[in-house]
Amino acid sequence: MGIRSVKSLLVATFSIFLISISFQGFAQDGEHGEVKSEEKFDPTTVILHHVQDAYSFHFFTIGHFNASIPLPVILYSPQKGLSVFSSSRFGHEGELTFDGYKMVNGNKIVAVDEGVQVYDFSMTRNVVQTLLVCALFIILMINIANRYKKGIGVTSAPTGVQNLMEPVIIFIREEVAKVNLGNRWERYMPYLLTLFFFILVNTLFGLIPGVANVTGNIAFTLILGVIALIVILASTTGHFWKHLFWPPGVPFLVKLILIPVELAGVFIIKPGALIIRLFANMIAGHIVILAFISLIFIFGEMSTFAGYSFSPFSVVFIVFDYFIELLVAFIQAFIFTVLTAIFIGQGFEGSDHDLHPGTHDGML
Repeated sequence: MGIRSVKSLLVATFSIFLISISFQGFAQDGEHGEVKSEEKFDPTTVILHHVQDAYSFHFFTIGHFNASIPLPVILYSPQKGLSVFSSSRFGHEGELTFDGYKMVNGNKIVAVDEGVQVYDFSMTRNVVQTLLVCALFIILMINIANRYKKGIGVTSAPTGVQNLMEPVIIFIREEVAKVNLGNRWERYMPYLLTLFFFILVNTLFGLIPGVANVTGNIAFTLILGVIALIVILASTTGHFWKHLFWPPGVPFLVKLILIPVELAGVFIIKPGALIIRLFANMIAGHIVILAFISLIFIFGEMSTFAGYSFSPFSVVFIVFDYFIELLVAFIQAFIFTVLTAIFIGQGFEGSDHDLHPGTHDGML
């Protein structure tokens, strides 16, 4: 019941957002017809602008009213010193300059004067949203842990959010940790659970109109991939490196080819697969949704009637894609987690006799 309510809320929110931006686009066409003939709608620029990081949360625009939340800009320059101010100083479209700085393409701040070096420590929407999600995640998990300490879910049936979280935690434990990590599963459970829920919650938040698509940012997935690589390397054993640098039963000439390939697999291919897979899937879904929105304005340039006529079809496709994105959010969080568990398990594979459950009498 909770999942259905979340889906309905997301769809309703996005539908309102779509109607508002459609109204804005067609209203501007009616008021400024000369702009329509001189400057055509560029879907590529609009889509790239929405999927990139920004210095504010922009929800919608109706006429001259912009519903947005400006974020703090924190800049340091050896020539100018420290500057802290609101991103609203640059104007809604970033057309203004302030304190010797200007915004370029809505996602980069540079100095107006040449030769001035700028270090940007600003709280962009990706940073702010990640911190908010972390706080929400910690509060949620602490609340659930306190319930279990009180005996709720132990001596009695779980209630509330526990009903939603407990099956997921059990699934990660049984189908990801134990299957791939054997008797060592318990030490990795905190990391695997944090990884799964952190990706999932960030992805679900990214489906809300106006917020950041954090998991569709290559910097975000890069950090997750680097952390996974560190955990993988820390879990390896001497047995693993011995077989990596000198594979047994392989001809010498084949070893000369196999060893570099195996090293590339450990340090490049495995973390690269984690980084690119999550980034590509998350950004692709948002681009598809934005492409369907852009079709309304493309048809609207032909005629206002064509734009309004195509809007219902666009809304249907967008709602359908929204449900797909909800499914993809769970799938990608699971895939990233299970691949990480597999790569960790490969690091100590064969180093003992009780690696996987079911391979000895002491089955887990």
